[in-house]
Amino acid sequence: MKFTYLTFFYFIFPLFTLTGVENDENRDYLNYHRQVIEAESLIAEEKYGEALSSYENLISSYEFVFLRDYQVATQLAFYLNERQKALRLLEEGITAGWELKELKNNKFLASLQDEPAWTALENNYDSLRSFYLNRIDPKLREKVHEMFKKDQKKALGALFRIGNKAQENYGNKKFAPHSENQMAGLINILQSQGYPGERLIGNDYWMSTILGHHNSISEDYTKKDTLYQSIRPALEKALASGEISPYEFAMIDDWKIAVVSNRTAIGYGFLNAPKEETLTETNLLRQKIGLRTIETRNKLVDIESSTGMNFYLPDWVQGKIIFEEK
Repeated sequence: MKFTYLTFFYFIFPLFTLTGVENDENRDYLNYHRQVIEAESLIAEEKYGEALSSYENLISSYEFVFLRDYQVATQLAFYLNERQKALRLLEEGITAGWELKELKNNKFLASLQDEPAWTALENNYDSLRSFYLNRIDPKLREKVHEMFKKDQKKALGALFRIGNKAQENYGNKKFAPHSENQMAGLINILQSQGYPGERLIGNDYWMSTILGHHNSISEDYTKKDTLYQSIRPALEKALASGEISPYEFAMIDDWKIAVVSNRTAIGYGFLNAPKEETLTETNLLRQKIGLRTIETRNKLVDIESSTGMNFYLPDWVQGKIIFEEK
């Protein structure tokens, strides 16, 4: 079966030495993500108290903590009926970008709003959120948002092309030059500021979508493209410095693997359903970037169903990751 792309493409730009922005403190976020995997493995074994302790240790050890980890830790504390600890973690989550509107709509944590401390939390919300707003770069955030909106607008053109051939022609002739300009803009950002993800701009979707589009323009284009490969080392450094999450990196890279191989190569298990006979290789690929195994993910889905907690798993695949049928 022919692979259908999002219809998104290469041009020859000068190659740069991409280093990103190094942090003097807490550089090793690959170790950070290994600690998250350990905590998730404890959750999968229903050792919730030990998992919470692991998250608390993680939070106290790193200057920057991904919002998802505050969210999971808060829910674990609440599930264990440690309500004051849950409120404290929730406040810390607000300083990392957790929005009050989302909190109020969170059914699992709803009864926390009955706590006397909730009123104080609401009153202090703006002050707590100021920590998040002062951390991110608003100008860079707006710049990347504009890039994302341009990308979405250009991608809409593919919807009006009927058939794979028409879509590939659109990708090669129309989307490719646009995407190459986008990559040039990203190179400038990488060189001067680092990868614009959750840590720098408070968003983990815009730039990873742009890169995913670039890696899925067409099979012919993606096979010839060397631009992404020139950027990839900077993404690996950004992964180690906490500027990009394993989820973003996996989706970007999974597109390249899937398109170049016409869905035959072993990837991260999102775009290509993993095979049982090559599960070890898939898990090793995931482990290398700090992503949980397929088995742990699927156990976490079961725990979500039984407890009502939300572990904020990547929703590119709904529910469990199902193995490819033989």
